[in-house]
Amino acid sequence: MTSSTISAIEFAQLCRDKNVDLIDVRTPAEFREVHLGIARNTPIDRLDPTAVMQTRTSGSEHPLYVICQSGGRGRKACEMFHKAGFANVINVEGGTSACIAAGLAIVRGRKTISLERQVRIAAGSLVLLGLLLAWLVHPAFVFLSVFVGAGLVFAGITDTCGIGMVLARMPWNQCSQIETSSCSTERGRLTPREVGR
Repeated sequence: MTSSTISAIEFAQLCRDKNVDLIDVRTPAEFREVHLGIARNTPIDRLDPTAVMQTRTSGSEHPLYVICQSGGRGRKACEMFHKAGFANVINVEGGTSACIAAGLAIVRGRKTISLERQVRIAAGSLVLLGLLLAWLVHPAFVFLSVFVGAGLVFAGITDTCGIGMVLARMPWNQCSQIETSSCSTERGRLTPREVGR
């Protein structure tokens, strides 16, 4: 398969027919909360395509599948692999959310806030802070809101988010030494219906 994307439904069928090699490029905390049972965590902010390919147990003739929450980070990770010279890498469209809806088995751990929600919270807070400071302290603080707004426009155009990259490195988005093994240890498989609970 040379296509760079696969739908969640096609991926679910593929998983039923044979073993697949899947990496999840979300933060360790997002991965710990819920992930596909067959995935291993390789956060995009620490992704080294060559190292990943060297540690694969399946041969290079078999595709490497990449997944994130909804598809955006997975697409970026695929681009990183392609730039490094690895063409047989496929993004799972719709990410983990779509795969859960397609009926794939999941592993659930401790609840966390997704990186996308954290970005929205941080950006909104900075805009409000800039406006509040401009009103109460000095009008020049309005440039904090302008800066954040411009950053969001840039993120939308380039699909690169500086706030997201910073937040991905924050301690609450990492697993502690004690939790590291539990980030990839199964804590019980759930059906898609149980995910919303």
